[in-house]
Amino acid sequence: MTKMNDAFQESDWKRFRALVPELRERYLVERNSELLEILNNGKPTPTECFWEAKERMDETARVLESCLNGHTRSKMVFFMQVMFRNGILLEGDLSGFSEEVRNRVLVMKEI
Repeated sequence: MTKMNDAFQESDWKRFRALVPELRERYLVERNSELLEILNNGKPTPTECFWEAKERMDETARVLESCLNGHTRSKMVFFMQVMFRNGILLEGDLSGFSEEVRNRVLVMKEI
């Protein structure tokens, strides 16, 4: 029986660590644009805009905390799967990773 981290190479771990800040920023660019749209959409009241934006920010914070905190080498694939499921990691981001890592992450497409 192999351990979870036996299936990937050191280059996978290095690539993952280098990619995480880029993924976070891309995700936040998208979320921030959504927030601006909510705040400026002309709902009946500014209060409604505020509370909707706050709810969306809280949701985004939960996603970021679950995907971007506490990375370890042994849980890299797990974090990649969670990031993929939440739309932070996209299929195109998997290029450059080993085939084993790509396959493990893409399993999430079928779930």
